[in-house]
Amino acid sequence: MFAAHEKMMKIRKGFRAGAAIAAAGALSVGLSGCTKYDTSKPSAARAADAKPVAAFGTVDCRRAKCVALTFDAGPSENSPRLLDILKDKKVPATFFLLGKNHIAEHPELVKRMAREGHELASHTWDHKILTDLDDDAVRDEFKRTDDAVEKLTGKRPTLMRPPQGRTNDHVSELAKEEGLAQVLWDVTTKDYTLPPSKTITERAVTQTHRDSIILLHDIYKNTVPAVPAIIDQLKAKGYVFVTVPQLLAPGKAEPGKIYKP
Repeated sequence: MFAAHEKMMKIRKGFRAGAAIAAAGALSVGLSGCTKYDTSKPSAARAADAKPVAAFGTVDCRRAKCVALTFDAGPSENSPRLLDILKDKKVPATFFLLGKNHIAEHPELVKRMAREGHELASHTWDHKILTDLDDDAVRDEFKRTDDAVEKLTGKRPTLMRPPQGRTNDHVSELAKEEGLAQVLWDVTTKDYTLPPSKTITERAVTQTHRDSIILLHDIYKNTVPAVPAIIDQLKAKGYVFVTVPQLLAPGKAEPGKIYKP
């Protein structure tokens, strides 16, 4: 655990890209609403025959009450504890990894995430707002992150989450070129405001429904301690945790599409 003020300042300096996310959850709904784009629900991706990926056991989300835990902007020094929790609870997650100051500084954590069966996806390299960039800059944000993950794990990401959820049809076209589908969310705990862990848990549990995609950040000090209770309380309600690809299975994420519950 961190000492309150000094440690928080250290985090913000050490993880500058992560600090840029501070307004992500609050801004994404309002700002992305200004731009037209189509989204697909996870249920629409699921086809007739269930052949889901089964790193944590076979799950058919056409029948089970599936939800996906997702973590943005890591890895960070909080990630080892989070991975220990997920391993102990036998819960998979989808990690939308940030390149600069994160993948680049914690390559062994990226390898561990992959080794333990989690889905690794992109949150871009620099956390720049994609709708503000020219085409070459957007491509660079995608490619640098995908190259780094592939170099470390042997597997290239197929999913991407735009910083602050800001996207549009043109970003989707560029994502399609890179072989990426975009994944948004419907549950946010606003953990970037550093509420108590108990509040993070309550917000996650009360907002979640079948096919929810839960947005969390493992770069903030109160988030990881909230995860065990989120898992336990949602399991008690009959929910099954899956990765985003499992949530869509037996369908697959199509490059260029945007998925949101």
